[in-house]
Amino acid sequence: MLTPGIKGHAALRVTTENTALAMGSGELPVLATPAVAALIERACWQSVAAELELDQGTVGTALTLAHTAPTPVGMVVHCDCELTAVEDRRLHFTARVYDDVTEIAAATHERYIVDNERFTRKANSKLTAQS
Repeated sequence: MLTPGIKGHAALRVTTENTALAMGSGELPVLATPAVAALIERACWQSVAAELELDQGTVGTALTLAHTAPTPVGMVVHCDCELTAVEDRRLHFTARVYDDVTEIAAATHERYIVDNERFTRKANSKLTAQS
């Protein structure tokens, strides 16, 4: 059962592939903000996955992110998240991202519980609607 207080964690090593320069979000060889966003989403969805029904998943719907410090290639960054509220199918999280020296980002994140098959079918229906 999903209840506030569930915690999660995810980590990644900064490589040339997840820098702002490589991802197109800037010109510098430091961890890209889109990579920070993906790390936060991963920590959040993984934290609640085991509590869902077998045919359910979650999808991200909102992310408010402050990426406040750079991290160079070679360092590992960690994300700690916590489920702070459950409103029917809507889940609210807070997240903190840090490297070995300092906190580099903080965020709030919202996810919705979905039926995986139905959600995928709805997305794929756009392919036939194009004609």
